[in-house]
Amino acid sequence: MGWNISDSGPIWMQLHQQLMQRISAGVYPKGSKLPTVRELAAEAGVNPNTMQRALAQLEADGLVVTNRTAGRTVTEDGEVLARMCRRLARDQIQTYFDGMKRLGFTHQQAVEFVQTWKEEER
Repeated sequence: MGWNISDSGPIWMQLHQQLMQRISAGVYPKGSKLPTVRELAAEAGVNPNTMQRALAQLEADGLVVTNRTAGRTVTEDGEVLARMCRRLARDQIQTYFDGMKRLGFTHQQAVEFVQTWKEEER
């Protein structure tokens, strides 16, 4: 899973979002140790201070726990992780409906489009 840094929005916020997606997708499973700040920064091609800010926000969100001797790990709290996954899912749904609205579809038409598409995929 590569990093996708764009010109839209602060880089640390983009990293924060992508780290949440990686946690949600199981790239960094519950209780797993995260790579170091420097490793993540090098992988993403960003300044370590920028990556540190993204990780600090993950910690503030309760998604990551810092242990001075063991580094950072993904929380073991299943409810915190479930809330994050629901938030990411809502964001994806909102993006879909916003895009469909820009294409001229009503909310109901967008819902029907998904239902029709799902039935056609069977």
